Amino acid sequence: MSDAALSVRLALTPQGDAQTLHIDVAFDVPPGVTVLFGPSGAGKSRTLACIAGLVRPERGRVALGDDVWFDAGESREVPIHARRVAYVFQSLALFPHMTAADNVAYGLPRDLPREERRARAVAMLTRMHVAGLADRRPRTFSGGEAQRVALARAFAMKPRVVLLDEPFSALDAGLKTELLRELGVELAALRVPTILVTHQPEDAALLGERVVFLEKGRVSRTAPMSERPFG
Repeated sequence: MSDAALSVRLALTPQGDAQTLHIDVAFDVPPGVTVLFGPSGAGKSRTLACIAGLVRPERGRVALGDDVWFDAGESREVPIHARRVAYVFQSLALFPHMTAADNVAYGLPRDLPREERRARAVAMLTRMHVAGLADRRPRTFSGGEAQRVALARAFAMKPRVVLLDEPFSALDAGLKTELLRELGVELAALRVPTILVTHQPEDAALLGERVVFLEKGRVSRTAPMSERPFG
């Protein structure tokens, strides 16, 4: 747990068919859950990819407290693995050839003994209520089980920042609400800067503490959830 906030200042211009939107954003993410809210195509996922280090911005700066991850002016760019960011994709991105335990252990330090890596993975699967999947592969998981394994993998690495890119969008409303509540418990215990990307106001209201509204690649406004920003 840390009091360090994530500072995001970045710009990215369109490049061919891969990106059709100019992104120019500036916002801060204190410990807790900040919702990045906006319609499809607003640039939410692209912004998260820049924070994680998967996409290199053209200009700007990304830092966690005094730890600078990216600074275009100083030609500084910390590699993805050194940022210790837990990134849960909409597609989950579980490795199909690995068991649930191996998926969760993947992000743990390589210098840990194999037995300890396995023990930590199983412990996190237990916390996410899917310990029985430890030796099974993703093709045998239900949608909710896959989500829980993906979250277990994210939290097992003890992340400094958590990025959630609409991870529950494919689930039915009841299961999604259940998982959001469980996720809220884990995030409250972790208390690190967390960004939840969504375009669903009900998801934002259930988990978020503040909202950054993104429209056409730019921040239109920010608001604490206490102001009931969705009306």
